[in-house]
Amino acid sequence: MKQTALGIDIGGTFTKFGLSDIDGNILMEGSIPTYTHKEIRDYLDALSEAIRESLDNITEPIDIIGIGIGAPNGNYYNGTIEHAPNLHWKGIIPFIELFTEYFDLPMIMTNDANAAAIGEKVFGGAKDMNHFIVVTLGTGLGSGIVTRGKLIYGHDGLAGELGHINVAPDGRECNCGKRGCLETYASASGIKRTVFKLLATNKVETPLRNYTYESLSAKKITEMALEGDPIALEAYEYTSDILGLKLADAAAVTSPECIFLFGGLAKAGDILVDATRKAFEKHLYPGYKGKIKIQLSDLMDKNAAVLGASALVWSEIAHSDRISVPQQSKVMA
Repeated sequence: MKQTALGIDIGGTFTKFGLSDIDGNILMEGSIPTYTHKEIRDYLDALSEAIRESLDNITEPIDIIGIGIGAPNGNYYNGTIEHAPNLHWKGIIPFIELFTEYFDLPMIMTNDANAAAIGEKVFGGAKDMNHFIVVTLGTGLGSGIVTRGKLIYGHDGLAGELGHINVAPDGRECNCGKRGCLETYASASGIKRTVFKLLATNKVETPLRNYTYESLSAKKITEMALEGDPIALEAYEYTSDILGLKLADAAAVTSPECIFLFGGLAKAGDILVDATRKAFEKHLYPGYKGKIKIQLSDLMDKNAAVLGASALVWSEIAHSDRISVPQQSKVMA
């Protein structure tokens, strides 16, 4: 019977789930919308039903050894989602406590970007690294920071929020209640705001003028940038300049070997990476110049959301030597 891990990635727009084996082969996958479920119980009902229906389609014998969950503001110590700005469910949600009513399996939760970092360590480009950062550029901006082979969780389980370091004290309003957070500039929603600012301040002809704010997606901006659209390219340059500056600040604190970029904006490839690396090197502490790589995640072409979440299970339940994390914080059903 094949051992498997169920991975769940809770995003602001969609929740992805899937079943993987220890080699990173995905045996089943699916998704449900997150944003349409305003109440946590309705969401859990829909998620559990979708997972069970997908599991019913697997014909080979499997043994699910645990469930790994990546979520915005997921608290590794408590198994809770706490004050997530990009989710409908406000306050502190005892997610694992509630989800164990649906599945009687060991469960582990962490911030979605931390899960991505563990996925990079177990399945991706950080297999031989002990000092690295993974930055997820999705609906918001998340980050998982690993030093000496250990994820940094902080005293409360919520460390590593690079998305909420300050770019401009009186800058763009953030869903967290602050102004000027990095994720209001370097994220899917951030680059949309940049595009419309650019459209309002110049007369360049571009198909982007045919979109309303609601109809334009970050995916479309990325596609337009890859096609050479001047506004899309300028938006990526502006985004990359700010991202590179703030990653240089982060590097000054942790001195990583590599910073991996992942998520929707990273699909722009060299357009994002080259400009970010240029700004990064410009603002980097001199002692670090030329020593720190910036590259795309090795999981970009895979279902990284599922692999990252399932890697929580493989790293802690089945192969705890693969990456060191606080053992006292496991939440079991």
